[in-house]
Amino acid sequence: MSDAPRRVLVVKDEVLINMLIEDMLVDLGHEVEGAAHHYDAALALARGEGFDLALLDLQVDGMTTYAVADILIARGIPFAFVTGRDKGGIAPAYAGVPVLQKPFHAEDLAAIVARLAGKGTSEPEG
Repeated sequence: MSDAPRRVLVVKDEVLINMLIEDMLVDLGHEVEGAAHHYDAALALARGEGFDLALLDLQVDGMTTYAVADILIARGIPFAFVTGRDKGGIAPAYAGVPVLQKPFHAEDLAAIVARLAGKGTSEPEG
């Protein structure tokens, strides 16, 4: 059921924006089960337990988060990229992954979480 509270992993290297996303998720009734501000922490948390879906900034510490995405895909955990880039800025292998375009509002975040919760897994195309 997509309206049920979800446990969310948030990967964002800008701490204040991460806190804003976390607050929005909590206001929407979800739980933040992990927050990574650095690339290595994102990799470690992606391998861990305790979350239903993830929101990945496309770049953390100047590196794309495709390796984190690959871990989530292998584990069957749905995720979306969060980015200020348009979808054309995402590698073609990840064209099927939902994108939450920055800047966004709480309604946009609620819609992407509901989409991820209903989808089951994020599958790249290709």
